Amino acid sequence: MQWEELLSLRRQGDRNKRLRKEQEETRLGFEVDYDRIIFSSSFRSLQDKTQVIPLSKTDFVHTRLTHSMEVSVVGRSLGRIVGIKILEKHPYLQEVHGYRFNDFGAIVAAAALAHDIGNPPFGHSGEKAIGAFFKTGEGKKYKTMLTAKEYQDLTDFEGNANGFKILTESREGVQGGLRLSYATLGAFTKYPKESLPKKPTKHIADKKFGFFQSEKEFFEEVASELNLRRTRNGGDVSYARHPLAFLVEAADDICYTIIDFEDGINLGLIDEEYALEYLIKLVKDRINTGKYGELKTKEDRISYLRALAINTLIEEAARVFIENEEAILKGEFSTSLLDKCRYMAQVNDIIKLSIEKIYKSEEVTEKEIAGYAIVEKLLGVFCKAALHRFFGEETHYDNLVLQLIPEKYLHGFRSEYQCLLGVSCFVASLTDGRVVGIYNKVNGGQIG
Repeated sequence: MQWEELLSLRRQGDRNKRLRKEQEETRLGFEVDYDRIIFSSSFRSLQDKTQVIPLSKTDFVHTRLTHSMEVSVVGRSLGRIVGIKILEKHPYLQEVHGYRFNDFGAIVAAAALAHDIGNPPFGHSGEKAIGAFFKTGEGKKYKTMLTAKEYQDLTDFEGNANGFKILTESREGVQGGLRLSYATLGAFTKYPKESLPKKPTKHIADKKFGFFQSEKEFFEEVASELNLRRTRNGGDVSYARHPLAFLVEAADDICYTIIDFEDGINLGLIDEEYALEYLIKLVKDRINTGKYGELKTKEDRISYLRALAINTLIEEAARVFIENEEAILKGEFSTSLLDKCRYMAQVNDIIKLSIEKIYKSEEVTEKEIAGYAIVEKLLGVFCKAALHRFFGEETHYDNLVLQLIPEKYLHGFRSEYQCLLGVSCFVASLTDGRVVGIYNKVNGGQIG
């Protein structure tokens, strides 16, 4: 893979090539990507979607919105640091094509800003609930209507693939979704493969999938423009990652490792003294003991250590990327950047404690159980109604419940797969609060 192709400014529908040296510096194309994402309704909905604690009413806890903005900030720093080194190593990128180090930061920042845009309500349990509905629940009966890959899209419903759909899906009057640059779409796609075969290798890019069958053709167009390396022959679509996707992943890993941990401390799920010991192990060589000793509140002490920890991991992730750039460009680097960093043991200790004390806490577990029930009920009602309409068999009740779904999720279906995926994507679009409200309407009761 070549950087001058990977940094493509092309957008869906372009007829002419966009050259970096012809870009308006005050309104750079990669920065336009960021603006389009942040002004989108899908991004705004993240303000009421779970990061750690579903339906939390405290001011401490991060939402997907605040988490995404923080990941974007970290991603921008990572991209700029790497960009400086890449341009030093490949000066023709600047001398011939006009690229600047800020371009790398802008691409990673935009992709990182959007990295959770397709996540369902209730966090990752929302993904699992959608998948379980089709794999073992009422939705299993639809399997015979679908191809193997279409069915796998639903049984392993993936927020990353839904995100790609949101960013790129055309509808009447809106071609190409947000029309982001192909460089940003490439950096966004951490798993550049379709849903089958499932986990064919231990390569990090094969861990999940990055696009539904409905977006397969367009993803191949993006991959072709970026000249991503194809990793599988025959009828199965799979590519090596865009190199900057490793930086987007690292930014997310850094933020959820450190900031989810901080949330757990502020919520009282992790004892302060115990937690500070873990953070100090990560940043012990960087602590200004005089300054740290002057901090009087728990929040200030945690904030200081959190900032040091994030900066430490940013520098380390950038180092690993630069040292492995050649293998990354060949598609041969097979792990996350943090898995190769000097602080992997300390990071894993923090994650292990977070799993035990936060993600498996009673509050999280109770809300996730409620989330499963809500998602299962809504999918049952809406899938049945959508298919009834598709076959021209809808009842009055079907028409009533379908009024709750925006037309863009129900328009122009040409197959049973599109019906079922459209309903699933609608449920995935709902915020934590909104999904409870719709459940109450459909169920005729209250859940809080």
